[in-house]
Amino acid sequence: MPLYEHVFISRQDLSNTQAEGLIEHFGTVLADNGGTLVDSEYWGVKTMAYKINKNRKGHYAFLRTDAPAPAVQEMERLMRLHDDVMRILTIKVDAHEEGPSVQMQKKDERDTRRERR
Repeated sequence: MPLYEHVFISRQDLSNTQAEGLIEHFGTVLADNGGTLVDSEYWGVKTMAYKINKNRKGHYAFLRTDAPAPAVQEMERLMRLHDDVMRILTIKVDAHEEGPSVQMQKKDERDTRRERR
């Protein structure tokens, strides 16, 4: 099955448990449609570069999935209809990277950045 990475932003006035509950909810949507949630990360509340729906901040979540295209389309459809989700991004990847995402790594662990002058 194809591999996907999803990032979605939910409203800032949700609690942390509600935002993490959205991850579980969309994981069950994938499972019901024949896919699997390989890994998920809750990145926390972050300030956005510009306002989205009158919000300056949002809860960021990252999902790694292994699912057929119809399951991903159904999950995206439900994300667009959900009132708490403001933005979504889905990317098809060839392989999932091992370990935490770049967002969750400590700055000294990011060895791929170029040297400062």
